Amino acid sequence: MKPKRTILCVDDNEQSLSIRKVMLETRGYRVITCNNGEEALEVFKKGGVDLVLTDLVMPGVDGSKLIDAIKTLSPQTPAILLSGKVRIYDRDTRADVFLPKGMYAPVELLERIRLLLVRKRGPKRAQSPGPSANRAGAA
Repeated sequence: MKPKRTILCVDDNEQSLSIRKVMLETRGYRVITCNNGEEALEVFKKGGVDLVLTDLVMPGVDGSKLIDAIKTLSPQTPAILLSGKVRIYDRDTRADVFLPKGMYAPVELLERIRLLLVRKRGPKRAQSPGPSANRAGAA
């Protein structure tokens, strides 16, 4: 069984955080939740996080500042920025993806996460030539 990918979810709204956590865990991800940017940065520094999913508008360190700090520490870590307040995010951000809350289907978020994790890991490498490689030479 392949190891679970770990997603750090950050949102000051407990309900949104809880819904996202359940959705991701039922898809086989390991989820760490934080209620604010400061706590999330401390968790991230401990290591083991494969992707960050954060709300934009939060007191203290907002999602954009959190992603900036994370990308400074680990530029290859994918980050998704979500917002219920802002529909189009026009400020500079280092997030890989910006999604306005309520404007996307959960399946779209899951697919974006999957694609970002595949891109981070890189394409699958062939372990050894499969049976089809042997058949090509036999013809």
